[in-house]
Amino acid sequence: MRGEPSCPKCGGRVRAPGLFNDSWQCDAHGTVYPLQPVIPPSVEALNVVVQRAQVPVWMPWPLPVGWLFTGVACAGDDRSGGRATAVACSGPGPLGGMGELILVAEELGVGLGARYAGIGGPDPGPRLDVEKPPDAKVLAGGRPTPLWLVSGTPADRAVFAGEALGLWLWAVVWPEQSGLLLYDELVLADLREAGAELELVPYGALSPRLLHP
Repeated sequence: MRGEPSCPKCGGRVRAPGLFNDSWQCDAHGTVYPLQPVIPPSVEALNVVVQRAQVPVWMPWPLPVGWLFTGVACAGDDRSGGRATAVACSGPGPLGGMGELILVAEELGVGLGARYAGIGGPDPGPRLDVEKPPDAKVLAGGRPTPLWLVSGTPADRAVFAGEALGLWLWAVVWPEQSGLLLYDELVLADLREAGAELELVPYGALSPRLLHP
């Protein structure tokens, strides 16, 4: 369903606001912020999401050596603005082969991060053991941000989640071993503050993970 908005929680069809309802509706999940069609990565695509976003658009910056920006997604519409963003990057995995990373920033209850994580959602809270030390730390917008492993995820990926700027931050990596990236205190920049530096982002082919998590 690349050509039309879809449900951020399940990818299903959504109904646009109409005469009897002023919000987007999914038959399975009720009122949702629609996930906009994913388009091939480019500076223009990134600009569209950055200008719409009401939440951070996180990207590792600088990107790890050999890594490329491989797509961006946004949940929300022209009226609500982007209430969830997902940025995909791909490159050499720490243990060889290709690695993929999707970073999601979202408001409570949107459910996009849980969809990429491959779990029932919408939020990671019950699956985080925050009583123990964090499993990883990133620097998000200049602030040290602890992340915990999310339990119960599919075996093909590692999923970390935490809170940054009062919003959920998810980091989903394929394959699971690529989670080692998160142990190096990755530096994340909010691309809403990048200005002209957006032109410097190197991009590659669209990550299929954005379309079919």
